[in-house]
This record gives sequence, C-alpha cells and structure tokens, in this order.
Amino acid sequence: MSMMNRRNVLVTGSLAAAGLAAAAAGQADANTLNPPAPEPTAANPVGRFADQVVLVTGATSGIGETTAKAFASEGAKVVFNGRRAQLGQQVESQIRDLGGDATYIQSDVRDPQQVEQLVQATLEQHGRLDIAFNNAGIFMTPVEIQNMDLDNYRDMIATNLDGVFYSMRYELPMMIEQGSGIIINMASVAGHRGFANTPHYNASKHGVIGLTKAAATANAKHNIRINSISPLAVDTPMLRRSFEYQGLTYEQMAPNFVTPRIMTTDEMARAVMFLASAEATAINGMDLDVTGGQLA
Repeated sequence: MSMMNRRNVLVTGSLAAAGLAAAAAGQADANTLNPPAPEPTAANPVGRFADQVVLVTGATSGIGETTAKAFASEGAKVVFNGRRAQLGQQVESQIRDLGGDATYIQSDVRDPQQVEQLVQATLEQHGRLDIAFNNAGIFMTPVEIQNMDLDNYRDMIATNLDGVFYSMRYELPMMIEQGSGIIINMASVAGHRGFANTPHYNASKHGVIGLTKAAATANAKHNIRINSISPLAVDTPMLRRSFEYQGLTYEQMAPNFVTPRIMTTDEMARAVMFLASAEATAINGMDLDVTGGQLA
C-alpha cells in the first residue's frame, strides 16, 4: 500500500467510535499541539449538566466512553449502550465509582427495535431525554468499491448511518413532546472528502451529515437543536489496530495532518459538550470541524 493510500485509510479509519478510557473532560488548553491530559475527578452533582438526561450510543469505549464519563462528571444522568456487555458494565462501574449516575443497556443500533427499546428505557427511568449523542459506529478493512464484499457494505451502512437514523427516529418524538432537546451525531472528515479505499465509510458519513441537516431544519420549530461533529485521527484502540495492520506509527502519520498530531477522545468530548451547552444555543444544523484544520 502506498503512503498516500495509507494516509487515506487513516484519515477515515481512525474516526470510528472506539477508544481510550479517559475519565472526564478537562479544561481546554491554548496550545493546540499539547492539550492537557484529563485527570480523574469526582462527579459534580451540581455541574453544568446537573440533572439533565443524556443518552450516548456506542459508549463502551473510545469517544463514546469518554463523552459519557464527561457528561456524568458534570452531573448528568447518563444512559448508554453498546454491544459488548463486559465493557459496558465496566464503564458503568467506573462512572458510579466517581459518584456519577450511569446506566448501561446492552443493545445494537443496527436493530431498530433495540434502539426503540433503548430510548424507551431512558424515558421509563428518567422521564425525559435532554441530550443525545448518536456516536455508535464501525470501521472496516479498506477496499475499493469494485472489490467490496456486499455484507461489509451493508454492515457499515446499517451501523454508521441506519443507526443514527433509528436513534433520531425514536429520540425526536420524546423531545418534541417535552418541547426541547439537543442531538449531536457522529460524522467524520470522510463525510466531506472522497477517499478511494473507504467508499462505504464515506457514504455512511456523508449520509449522517445529510440526515443531521434535514432533521435540524425540520425540528428547530420544536426547540430542538441537531448538529454533528467531524473528527480526523483520534487516539482509540481502533486507530491503533489500523496502524498496526499497516505497520505504521503515530510518529510516521502525524506530519501528514495540518495539526501534526493525533487528537484525543477528551477533545472530542469537549466538542460534544460545547454543542450541548447553553453557549451553543444559536448553532443548529452544523457539522463541527474537529479535525485540527484538515478541512480548512
């Protein structure tokens, strides 16, 4: 594989939702090349998301895990899902050990019935849904479109795109009924570019951005804001597996990026929390570039 193809793989492949177990979102640092590492911290029951109900899909690891922990550290009541029960129970325990409120529900976003049950369980437990981060996603072995296995294509679309659709399909009625809500969807730099060897991933993330814009336009009148975020390379187990598969290191790849380093899951969590915060009340239907300038 050429270096250009490797770069294409990593720019897109590193964006799936799986990754580090960071404890809580820390404070931003002015130096973009040396962001601070988050420190484990006890949950603040009167934090900036106190008593708000937050649903996170795909939060058994990576960006989803870090974001679930960050919301819980700021007083939110977090419900999250994922297919891997052992990891989900571990994340739930870690949040509770820090004094946070978290409930793990094993489910698969590829199944609309399971997504409906996840949202319904959130309503039954907490009575409302204030914020949803539709993050669940996968990344597969890169291949050009003419060589792609049909089952791999269908699984990619079912997880990354259909999963977001199902989530909004069942989250929105609850938010409309209560008269408010915030949704953030997981898109990608691949939703803006066409990488030759990840057409199924590109298609899924272009679709997420399109769904986000359509839903935001339709639901602003209901006092609901819907946005997405587009990361580049984020330090997750999936990114590490991709590097290992290709015989690459972070040091080799980082110079290819505008901001020459790998982003952190903590940075992604802060971006999600910003879009969910009172500071972002005028932001709706936008895809937030969190690539460190790669889309500039």
